Amino acid sequence: MECIILAGGLGTRLRSVVGDVPKCMAPIADKPYLYYLLQWTGKYDVSRVVLSVGYLHETIVNWVAEHKNLFNFVIDFAVDNEPLGTGGGIRLALDKINSDKAVVINGDTFFDIDIDSFVKQHDKCNSILSIALKPMKYFNRYGNVLINDSIITDFKEKDFCDEGFINGGIYVVNKENSFFDRLPAKFSFETDVLYPMAKTGMIRGFVFDNYFIDIGIPEDYTHANEELVKII
Repeated sequence: MECIILAGGLGTRLRSVVGDVPKCMAPIADKPYLYYLLQWTGKYDVSRVVLSVGYLHETIVNWVAEHKNLFNFVIDFAVDNEPLGTGGGIRLALDKINSDKAVVINGDTFFDIDIDSFVKQHDKCNSILSIALKPMKYFNRYGNVLINDSIITDFKEKDFCDEGFINGGIYVVNKENSFFDRLPAKFSFETDVLYPMAKTGMIRGFVFDNYFIDIGIPEDYTHANEELVKII
């Protein structure tokens, strides 16, 4: 199994607490957040990880070079020398993938799912793109994902919701995906791929009621400092 980790986030909302570093390098208990994400990834049947990097990527590359022996898989890089958007970053990294699909993981969220189980569900349904969904109550920070059985039917904009499912930021993406081929170099994975694909019934959603946190704002970053060290 090969994974792509989207590690090009600017971390602008965190700069007041961590300074000017890539979001994935924000320190959690004296280690970068990326360390915990890679350690968690190594719990599953992963042989290779491609880090999709851009902003201050030298910081990430140098840290990996120094600490790569901590991890039981090969680490490679797809370097975005100019901002390509979330979709462009994924497509760039997919060019580095040797197999027919990849697990794609947001580099600023942690969703403690069983990756092996997720991929098996994707394969069983012959899906071309699958999303790990987190059930949530009383939320307005995330959009609500609508599903019928396991088929995603729509994505609702961020608004207060009593109960629903959010996009957990982990995907299985088949390399052969015509939606990528028709788009320019820079595009949004959410707006230009997920939303139109949902209208066709081509995306599967699988629910995991596991621990989830988004480190992208100072409040949740503080929680991550307290909680991730207990999980990994």
